[in-house]
Amino acid sequence: MNSAVIPSESMHLIEHGSGGAAECMHLAQAAIPVPGPGEVLIQVACAGVNRPDILQRAGSYPPPVDASPILGLEVSGRVAAVGAGVDEWKVGAGVTALVPGGGYAEYCVTPACHALPIPQGLDFAQAAALPENWFTVWANLVDLGRLARGERLLVHGGSSGIGLTAIHLAKHVGAEVVVTVGNDPKAGFCRKFGADHAINYHREDFAEMVKTFTAGAGVDVILDMVGAPYFQRNLRLLRKDGRLVSIAFLEGSRGEFDLLPIMLKRLTCTGSTMRSRSVEEKKSIRDALLASIWPRLAAGALLPHVCARFPLAEADAAHRLMESGQHIGKIVLDVAP
Repeated sequence: MNSAVIPSESMHLIEHGSGGAAECMHLAQAAIPVPGPGEVLIQVACAGVNRPDILQRAGSYPPPVDASPILGLEVSGRVAAVGAGVDEWKVGAGVTALVPGGGYAEYCVTPACHALPIPQGLDFAQAAALPENWFTVWANLVDLGRLARGERLLVHGGSSGIGLTAIHLAKHVGAEVVVTVGNDPKAGFCRKFGADHAINYHREDFAEMVKTFTAGAGVDVILDMVGAPYFQRNLRLLRKDGRLVSIAFLEGSRGEFDLLPIMLKRLTCTGSTMRSRSVEEKKSIRDALLASIWPRLAAGALLPHVCARFPLAEADAAHRLMESGQHIGKIVLDVAP
């Protein structure tokens, strides 16, 4: 194993015990992990905060048996050590990475093929805001949703990190994008970020507004994280051969539905999670992002929006902000002192 000089054998991390409210998280110490074959050890500068972190903390989203029990699915920092067989990365290289867990810590291990270079011009906080959103949006809108130039996309939760990334991806491929959000400031932000239309679902019926925006034609692809309450309206809004892609069920996954539109319009209803994918599947997405998206990031386009940063020891405050729904874009933890 090739490694840098690491000043200690232990590291600070966030523990959440058996789970619960945000207050269950606390700063603790543990041994620094050792990278195995094909892995890298990253000295973490920043870690992104994501909805799955909250679910795992609360005890409703347990990590895979082979993953770290520590929270955190994306980090930025520098390579501190490389395991056997790794020649893609050198010690000291600046990277951002999708990780299988362990991001809320000073050091984190991940497969080397899930790391990406930090695009030129981005700082560590911006870099930490990239992997989970871009891996998820690319896999669901490009690989599953087959979003294409000239099509229309509807995104529920447009002001979230996922939503803003979906706006950028839609514009990147040449699609028109409509988003739903919870208030007028979020709607205005999304329009400035590139959305063609933004709907405040508290004031307007999103289905009726989409029909108005599209002259009754509907949309080709829907990216949904709400779940059952939106399912029937989503089906009605899809055009023939449309695709509904589900990535979360924030308001439930069960209900009573009329499935006839699926047959009449040849609709595809699909969805996925990222964490359960194999190392090879995630590498394939990583490679696609390196080819198509990373050059655009380095050129100053498609940049993430980081709305708030918290020290690692204040991870509970970061979680409370996400749970409040008042944030726009990404929340990041500053891990390095």
